[in-house]
Amino acid sequence: MSNRTLFASVAAAALLLSGCAAEEEVPQPEHWDFQTRPDLDPPKFDIDVNSQPPEEENDLKTFLAPKGQTGDDEESWVGGLILDSAGEPVWIRQGSGQMWDLRVQEYKDEPVLTWWEGLAETPHTAGEVVMLDDSYNEIARVGMGGDIAHKTVDLHDTTITDDGTMLLLSYIKTQTDLSSVGGPKDGWAWEGVVQEVDIDSGDPVVEWRSLDDVPIDQTQSKLKDGEGTEEEPFDYIHVNSVSEDDGDSLLVSARNTHAIYQLDRKTTDLNWVLGGSASDFEMGEGATFAWQHDAIRRDDGTITLFDNHAAPRLGETRGLRLDVDEDTKKATVDTEYPAPDDRSSGSQGNLQELDNGNVFIGWGSEPYFSEFTNDGKLLYDATFTGGSNYRAYRLAWQATPSAPPTATKSEPGEGITRVHMSWNGASSVAAWRILSGDSEEQLEETAVVDRTGFETAADITPAGSRIVVEAVDENNERLGSTAVD
Repeated sequence: MSNRTLFASVAAAALLLSGCAAEEEVPQPEHWDFQTRPDLDPPKFDIDVNSQPPEEENDLKTFLAPKGQTGDDEESWVGGLILDSAGEPVWIRQGSGQMWDLRVQEYKDEPVLTWWEGLAETPHTAGEVVMLDDSYNEIARVGMGGDIAHKTVDLHDTTITDDGTMLLLSYIKTQTDLSSVGGPKDGWAWEGVVQEVDIDSGDPVVEWRSLDDVPIDQTQSKLKDGEGTEEEPFDYIHVNSVSEDDGDSLLVSARNTHAIYQLDRKTTDLNWVLGGSASDFEMGEGATFAWQHDAIRRDDGTITLFDNHAAPRLGETRGLRLDVDEDTKKATVDTEYPAPDDRSSGSQGNLQELDNGNVFIGWGSEPYFSEFTNDGKLLYDATFTGGSNYRAYRLAWQATPSAPPTATKSEPGEGITRVHMSWNGASSVAAWRILSGDSEEQLEETAVVDRTGFETAADITPAGSRIVVEAVDENNERLGSTAVD
């Protein structure tokens, strides 16, 4: 049996993790199929069972928003997923358009679930950021402010700050001289825009436009035939992340200039450029990056990023931690997190630093996510069966949906009633209590079964004409209930 086998069921996963060998590997479907939620069919995940997330991370969930082909059936799946440590879904959202950057953040001292949704035809994106509370009730939609249309938020970043603001990106068509790259003097470019928007009011408190500081000739992209017109502007910079830096500055990553920019948060003046053709820093051996994403300053002063180095491929895709000395203006490699199996990610991707110091990487256009120790040792690697995922995260999330659980029943044999139970998004369900009787007043506890995944099945006999299931936590406290259809 290979090291990778789909988690088709809890029993199959237990068999693999115990080291037992089966005589023959049975092909498993590439998508989940639920009796209680036939409308949900997310891709399954193929996890290297020789290593699992560290025990201290068992309460963390994995956040993904896969899109594109996810199996040999050539069907596309688009949506959002929260997974437990075994790769089982906790929450599934599908059928409502594209999602990007699904994650947990904090707003007004409370955890919120956020993502970008809209039309993703980058750089011409049309979307906004959705915020849900821990009952999955929508509490806000955030867009661009000022003279930029609300629903033109770019999909690349959705970061909430401690000040109750959100860091957002957008692209706007701007007429500009393209002669330095072989285009017309009266050409058109997609200009990158960074805004910090007050979530409550929707007003921008910071705005930076790239052409003020980054001229066209710093691009690493080639002007293609037909580009540079108002109908098809030249995507010269392609900003793709913005994050806070020391409170007084912002870090902006730009894919198409191979550079990271530090902006003064108050004046939006450009403090320095790291990488690209106009770098203010001497780039040490191996420190040069290309087509990168997700630049973030860490608490130890290093800067991490996802270095695609591809599309076109110029080197190895990797996670990268740089020691950036702003006094001597030198940047050197602190740690590399190389892609397993020499995979090359031509777009998307991120690097997350976990509380225990480990590094979690989503491989963007390649359908994988991995965890490394802080010093670069690979701990585990996981994949779904196709498609891509913009960013992947490992985060804490406790939620009790406002919508009730779902349950169905069938009769697989004479005198046997099989009950299937699920509760999409519930994070604290430890077991299911089944009550049965011929009326509401006659309901009695018939069985209690441990939760075995997104959907749990149990056979009961005899069963009354009315069946109710209750989701309970590890203290046997009722969380929610529903009558069985």
